[in-house]
Amino acid sequence: MKLLSHLLTKFVRNGRLIVTDHAGVRYTFGSGENGPEVAIRLTDKAVERAIFFNPELKVAEAYMDGRLVPENGSKIFDLISLFSVNRSGLATHPVQRLLRRAWRAVRRTQQRNPIGLAAKNIRHHYDIPPEFYRLWLDETMTYSCAYYTSPDIGLRQAQLDKLRHIAAKLRLAPGMHVAEIGSGWGALGTFLARNYDVTVTSVTLSPEQLKVARERAIAEGVADKVTFLEKDYRKLEGTYDRVVSIAMMEAIGISEFDTYFSSIKRLTKPGGFALVHCIGRMSPPGTTAPFIRKYIFPGGYVPALSEVFASMERTGTWCADCENLRLHYYWTVRDWRLAYEAERAEAIAMMGERFCRMWDFYLASVELGFLHGSNFVFQILISDRRDDVPVIRDYIVDEERRLATTRP
Repeated sequence: MKLLSHLLTKFVRNGRLIVTDHAGVRYTFGSGENGPEVAIRLTDKAVERAIFFNPELKVAEAYMDGRLVPENGSKIFDLISLFSVNRSGLATHPVQRLLRRAWRAVRRTQQRNPIGLAAKNIRHHYDIPPEFYRLWLDETMTYSCAYYTSPDIGLRQAQLDKLRHIAAKLRLAPGMHVAEIGSGWGALGTFLARNYDVTVTSVTLSPEQLKVARERAIAEGVADKVTFLEKDYRKLEGTYDRVVSIAMMEAIGISEFDTYFSSIKRLTKPGGFALVHCIGRMSPPGTTAPFIRKYIFPGGYVPALSEVFASMERTGTWCADCENLRLHYYWTVRDWRLAYEAERAEAIAMMGERFCRMWDFYLASVELGFLHGSNFVFQILISDRRDDVPVIRDYIVDEERRLATTRP
């Protein structure tokens, strides 16, 4: 416990962490102010050493394996909350600095998604049984940042408002053909077809998502207008009046930004434009957290805006509009987590205890990352020419108001 005590003494300044080690000895760290009080027990000596050498990964794995046990009413959310209000302290520890330097050195290898590997990485996350996602997503099965006109409007309304917000930005007209890069479970594609009489070609690399999306199109009466394909976006052919990509750029890989924007340019007809919705970071370029990289989104990377705009410069792409949604994903994941916790017993019956502990850690860490960390969501409209997108943004609000008077 000596090594870990050294780390925790430097790291935990806000709040209080009470640790009972494998021998039953109790240690206390932190001021007790400006943060939660959390109690945990470590079940063996080896886990204490492992956490010292790689805390960002080994805390998660120890919780998943039952070797780190929250006590006295504490939950893993509380522990991650304590970490999040002390995050600056971890980066100053010599071992952690060396780890992050090593991760940055190999980030292009860790966060790469050539054709073939991209499909494997996507299926790792999205080919979990859809019934699991149905437990805690809203009825639309939308698995990306919602749009909260107020923090307490509820998840379903916020996701519906997100669909309206995106549709309004696209400025669609009947008869247009829309390409969607990353279909999810089909909510946006069918929404656009229902409300605008457009044709949609949507691609995914997840067979499970593809099945649900096709069933949705039939159920909503738009199977003749929406085509869902299992295809890598780099292999999509044709040209389209609009291209839309929601929560997909995070999954393309750090070396594929130019390919991504070049593909969008290739797919967009002259005079058309595209919308990209993506998680970003306000900090400089970095790496993917080891827990997320290993267990949740292998190959994924959240870009800094400097990386996004540098790629657009290299590919000759106009940014016609940029909107930053700062707290919206915090509110979204908060609502996901609460819904998931309410159904956790059923989730355990479906997926097992260790998987659900992994999901506990995932949802809590993402939620708090959007509250205390550097992450946010941005939406950009991009085009080949400076005037393909209206130069006044009033059209977006006007169309959102019109959509609000129509059926969901």
